[in-house]
Amino acid sequence: MIDTSDFLRYSRQMALDSIGVEGQLLIKNAKVLVIGAGGLGSPILTYLATCGVGNLAVVDFDVIEEHNLHRQILFTPKNIGIAKTAIAKQQIHKLNPNIVFTAYNEKLTIENIENLFRNYDYIIDGSDNFQTRYLVNDYCVKLNKTLIYGTILGFQGQLAVFNHNKSKNLRDLFPEPPNESDVPNCSLNGVLGTFPGVIGTMMAQEALKVIIGLPHLTNQLLIIDTLHWEVQKLSF
Repeated sequence: MIDTSDFLRYSRQMALDSIGVEGQLLIKNAKVLVIGAGGLGSPILTYLATCGVGNLAVVDFDVIEEHNLHRQILFTPKNIGIAKTAIAKQQIHKLNPNIVFTAYNEKLTIENIENLFRNYDYIIDGSDNFQTRYLVNDYCVKLNKTLIYGTILGFQGQLAVFNHNKSKNLRDLFPEPPNESDVPNCSLNGVLGTFPGVIGTMMAQEALKVIIGLPHLTNQLLIIDTLHWEVQKLSF
């Protein structure tokens, strides 16, 4: 049910003909789990919370370090040494105290993934390694969960929606993960602080479109080169 506070807070997005009361109710009733509270997870969590996703959660096991601060916008220097999930919970509650926000301070593993995924309909993968990405994908397929997928490397980002309404999944595009030693992470390759915000916000946008039922990526991989502002959409 949409109440008076919802109308006051979300009136600008509800003014869109493609959203309205019905779309906002879908957002309010959505159950979304975000993997990772880092560079991608920070903007994803921020925007999904402010847009009114009614049941939002994050799973992460890291603590905040100084080198995180240039891109992980949920955190401040005072938070160094504290669990990311603890600060994320505080910050999201400040942004929107009217939603249910759950923070799981644990590493996602094959032992706990089914239990964590069980209560959510949409999974958003903001992880930074292929082992986790394929684990998340495979269990989304197994449990029939929609997956919003995004990655960054250097100045290039990728975005896709997997396993939604019987659409294809990550292994249909890339059957096996690459050798991790062949793909450096941001600690080795570097990342401009704004870039995770660009891709993370796009992931949040795509997640909301899927929730509402608006046109979204289907069996397509969006590749964004932010150095030259070149965009490709590949079908698979």
